[in-house]
Amino acid sequence: MKVILLEDVKSLGKKGDTVNVSDGYARNMLFPKKLGVEANAKNMNDLKLQKANQDKVAQEQLDAAKAYAELLGTKEVVISIKVGEGGKTFGSVSSKEIADAAKTQHGLEIDKKKIQLTSPMRALGTTEVPIKLHPKVTAQLKVTLKEA
Repeated sequence: MKVILLEDVKSLGKKGDTVNVSDGYARNMLFPKKLGVEANAKNMNDLKLQKANQDKVAQEQLDAAKAYAELLGTKEVVISIKVGEGGKTFGSVSSKEIADAAKTQHGLEIDKKKIQLTSPMRALGTTEVPIKLHPKVTAQLKVTLKEA
């Protein structure tokens, strides 16, 4: 019997896959637990429409991320930090401080978890900070540290 999986089933397949299983397994395991439905014409058409809708939504998210990445590329965030003798900074600048500064200076909403700092910023000057907006899109934001 052909079955369309509604959930991921271990050792059988992923959600949306069409698999061949025995009649008893389908009737006694998959259907009662709502893990799958019979692969008839109506259900196959519904699956095709759902996949098309998911593809459309994913493309819209990708386009929005690309547009936001271009906007971020034109902006520069300036953060003031205390500096001691010889240009040594007191402390460092974290991703939370960068996100807060971007919001107050430009009104940009950036999730601090998406800011990819390899290490906290301690040096004065301008640095390009990568921001992962989407699995396929990474933006660069200019962050300038200046003496307070």
